[in-house]
Amino acid sequence: MYWLVSLPLLDDSEERAWTLVQNRTTYESDLSSNYKFVLPELRVGTLDSLMVLSDDLVKVNGLVESVVNKVRRQLFEMGAVNGSDSQEVTVEGVPPDTYLERFAWNEAKYPPRRPLKETVAAITETAQKLEDELKVRMGEYNQLKGQLTALARKAGGSLAVRDLGGILKPGDLVDTENLTTLFVVVPVHTKGEWLSSYETLSDFVVPRSSKLVAEDSDLALYSVALFKRVADGFKAAARSKGFQVREYSKAEEAEQAEGVSGQADLREEANAKRRQMEQWSASAYGEAFSAWIHICAVRLFVESILRYGLPPKFLAALMKPNQKSAPKLRKLLSSLFGSQGTNQFYDGEGGVGEAEMFPYVSFSISVDG
Repeated sequence: MYWLVSLPLLDDSEERAWTLVQNRTTYESDLSSNYKFVLPELRVGTLDSLMVLSDDLVKVNGLVESVVNKVRRQLFEMGAVNGSDSQEVTVEGVPPDTYLERFAWNEAKYPPRRPLKETVAAITETAQKLEDELKVRMGEYNQLKGQLTALARKAGGSLAVRDLGGILKPGDLVDTENLTTLFVVVPVHTKGEWLSSYETLSDFVVPRSSKLVAEDSDLALYSVALFKRVADGFKAAARSKGFQVREYSKAEEAEQAEGVSGQADLREEANAKRRQMEQWSASAYGEAFSAWIHICAVRLFVESILRYGLPPKFLAALMKPNQKSAPKLRKLLSSLFGSQGTNQFYDGEGGVGEAEMFPYVSFSISVDG
């Protein structure tokens, strides 16, 4: 967790304020690690426009941050699907915390002298496009995953419902002009009854033709050869004894072979889509995170102007509190800079009236989602 803060200057010297912060929070007390957060000379506009923009920025910040977290979560989920360790996320080639600690305003993408409202609108558009594309890509990939799951469920059911094509071997099916093969599902505790009675269930059953094809803990699948003209009578007699008859033809065998090939193609398509999704998510995360930090920078600037007035006189800094040091650090900053700012300000972690109040501008940033 980081704090993005702006602290009022005690004597119009940013360097002296920075030295004070470093001495008191790091060198003397080891409460935090601090980094200068360099803002460009952004266009101020009117105070009325800044007040309107301040309200908009809360919503935009929430939107962009949510996109960052959605893309990051999707990226990690794709890594889990792949059976590998979660892929490391990066922003412009470095880890998110490094990007944040070394933040530099992208003047080519967001010209500093452009009206802040236009910059915020451009970032909002970027975030919305990323979110829309994420939904489309996730939908396409999840559809393929759903098809594969359905096929796997169908192939992994009991012998009473499982596709026979995934069970039968070459030679299990006899299908000639006069002969056919039926496949009978028999409860395992009645296998003896089946073997002793199947030849008598109908005339023209091929003697000793029944073979065990497959078996699980509850059911056994047997094949039996007989004349086609007695198949209906045989099935009725088998059902009367509690045996389930399943038919399988050469046409189904050919169709099943085509289905296996189609399933392989579907699996390859899903794998390709997953790889594309991983690559896109990695790129989109970097773009969304960068956009989010630029929004945080604009928000810090706007709130600082509204807090401290014009011309801009404040120290922008990124602070990373050490473990369990946050309360002490808050108290120290309030004692050092409380007399310079206004009495209260919310830190952006909740709505007005819900978050803690500080006598300086402060926002919390989590790079871990």
